[in-house]
Amino acid sequence: MSYAIFTTGGAQFRAEPGVTIKVPLLDAKPGDEVSFDHILVASDGKNVQTGAPKLSGVTVTAEVVRHGKGKKVRIFRFARRNGYRRHAGHRQDFTEIKIADVKVG
Repeated sequence: MSYAIFTTGGAQFRAEPGVTIKVPLLDAKPGDEVSFDHILVASDGKNVQTGAPKLSGVTVTAEVVRHGKGKKVRIFRFARRNGYRRHAGHRQDFTEIKIADVKVG
């Protein structure tokens, strides 16, 4: 089975055909096709190629499934004996994509 490890949004993800993953927010509408060309590692099932720092001729294509927000992360700051308390929350935006193909040249 072919796979690739690619970078988007400052994070690395493993892509296999048919797999759905959540990546940082992309500027694309649901149903659009996106491609990633910053590939770090690729395999066609027999041979493994590594880039220094990236591979050329290898692309990952995917379809945008939906956009959403992740689980809430609660932030709480506290200083004892001073009456200092701060509370906040954060939900990171994401794009869910379904990997269509990994082309290893």
